[in-house]
Amino acid sequence: MRLRPSRPQFTFQDEKIAALESTQETQADNQLIQLRLIHDLREATKKGPGKTEISRAEKIEKYLASRPDHRASFETLKGHLGIDKDLLNNAIKTLMAASPGCYGISHTLGDKRKRTLLMLPR
Repeated sequence: MRLRPSRPQFTFQDEKIAALESTQETQADNQLIQLRLIHDLREATKKGPGKTEISRAEKIEKYLASRPDHRASFETLKGHLGIDKDLLNNAIKTLMAASPGCYGISHTLGDKRKRTLLMLPR
């Protein structure tokens, strides 16, 4: 009678270990991808304003210069540019950074929640 050579048999514990190692590799890959995405987002925000923001800031500057009192409410600017409040805030931030000391923000008389952008005298 001849004995068959025994094949190495994986036990249940060996299968679990292999599955855990595979899961850990997948999680490490996912974490690496997340870190790369976070890094890319941080780099994108460091670049500064884009063409659209600069163009909006220039439109705001021209609009304020054309008005006799050199002021406009945020609501008016949103309607003039056709954008929402977040994009307007970005454009105003770009405008104020490009010419510091030339613009100011005040609250509207009668309603402290409403704000007005004004061009300061030079």
